[in-house]
Amino acid sequence: MSLLVVGLSHRSAPVSVLERAALEADARTKLLQDTLAAEPATEATVLSTCNRIELYADVDKFHAGVAELSTLLAQHSGVGLDELTPYLYVHYEDRAVHHLFSVACGLDSMVVGEGQILGQIKDALALGQELHTAGRLLNDLFQQALRVGKRAHSETGIDRAGQSLVTFGLEQLADGAEVTEWAAHKRALVIGAGSMSSLAAATLARAGVAEVVVANRTRARADRLVEILGQGERCAARAVPMAAVAHELTRADVVVSCTGATGLVLSAEAVAEALDVDFDVAGKAPGAPAAAAPVEALDQHAAWVENGSVTTAERDRAVRPVPVRAVDAAPARLHLLDLAMPRDIDGAAHRVEGVRLVDIESLAEASADAPMAADVDLVRTLVADEVAAFGAAQRAAHITPTVVALRTMAADVVAGEIARLDGRLPDLDEKQRAEITQTVRRVVDKLLHAPTVRVKQLASEPGGAGYADALRELFDLDPQTVAAVSRADLNDPNRGRS
Repeated sequence: MSLLVVGLSHRSAPVSVLERAALEADARTKLLQDTLAAEPATEATVLSTCNRIELYADVDKFHAGVAELSTLLAQHSGVGLDELTPYLYVHYEDRAVHHLFSVACGLDSMVVGEGQILGQIKDALALGQELHTAGRLLNDLFQQALRVGKRAHSETGIDRAGQSLVTFGLEQLADGAEVTEWAAHKRALVIGAGSMSSLAAATLARAGVAEVVVANRTRARADRLVEILGQGERCAARAVPMAAVAHELTRADVVVSCTGATGLVLSAEAVAEALDVDFDVAGKAPGAPAAAAPVEALDQHAAWVENGSVTTAERDRAVRPVPVRAVDAAPARLHLLDLAMPRDIDGAAHRVEGVRLVDIESLAEASADAPMAADVDLVRTLVADEVAAFGAAQRAAHITPTVVALRTMAADVVAGEIARLDGRLPDLDEKQRAEITQTVRRVVDKLLHAPTVRVKQLASEPGGAGYADALRELFDLDPQTVAAVSRADLNDPNRGRS
């Protein structure tokens, strides 16, 4: 096993860098394809969430692998390598396994203990399987990570240590009040209909809001989410097109946005207009287009990115006007929760009078002071045990094809000697021949039993990888035979099933 992970997360990089480095679906696909085309990597997959981007690969050379994976992350994220490098972390072999298992348990999440990461790990594995970039190592690793994460949530109280980003974000909006009391009778606008937005809509409905309005670029997905919300009969729910967002803003008390857009969905000016408060756009770049309405900003940004005609700095100045009023002490009239990466809502909106904005960056700051539950220690112990077991299993599996090849060679030797015996003693009856054959096989099995059992035990221990090479050398085993056993095991359709 030569597992390598290179990545960055909310623990290593500021949100502004994570935001720029976020990978869209097409970029993730191309990244994996290019990683497999690179010399050091034989398999790869990418874990990309709102607060982490990690590239996992099985490499044959550590230093070359680190250099290649770092370069590929920079190329596909659009952040220069020199700028990205200070924020990258590297984990290798057992440390890489420990890192992923910790991530799966929620120990490395912005909100410790949150369970949404399991779905994202499952998606990362599915992408690697779909593109055929995840082989034996990554399939085993990610399957086991999912099992470890589920164990942590079922066998410990890690769920008490943290919540989903949605729940944590709503708690921050409620600013110390009970979420159910704060949410009662409010109108909520949810922008997006993906997994995070769906969770937000369901959470708001359970919290007791009077109405949930879902806006999405694909109307069918919004309608489906509304249908699901309606089954619970907790609150009124309806779907609207993205073009209706500006109008719905004037009616909403709470807005949660989490789309896959590459630019702003809500500008600060649009928020100010919805609240009918003064707003000055004098800070925009000379010659830049006026701040767009919500959907127009999304389309405008997509066009700029596609054409490459406007720099990132010019784009940001054009769609992020500067408000002139600071928040006063009065209660907020509009609560905004931005869970997207890159962000959906202009960060300047928090300075608009009557607005309270919580985004990924403010959540990171708030979660840094969150208390850690005692159960976290139990999960850390569980992770350490699982890492040791996984390493032992991988090292044992590494020698299994060699042991199988050795037994196959022994069986061939027995068959050859029995055939020679038939030529020398053709008058043996079937009973005698069967008894001799069985005796020879028993002798070979007994001779091989202790060495093969012992070599598996030794190989499963740290530093035991060399025993397979020693076995091949001692018995002059054909490397092609060993490789054929490995391929047969990898192609077993029942392999890796839970």
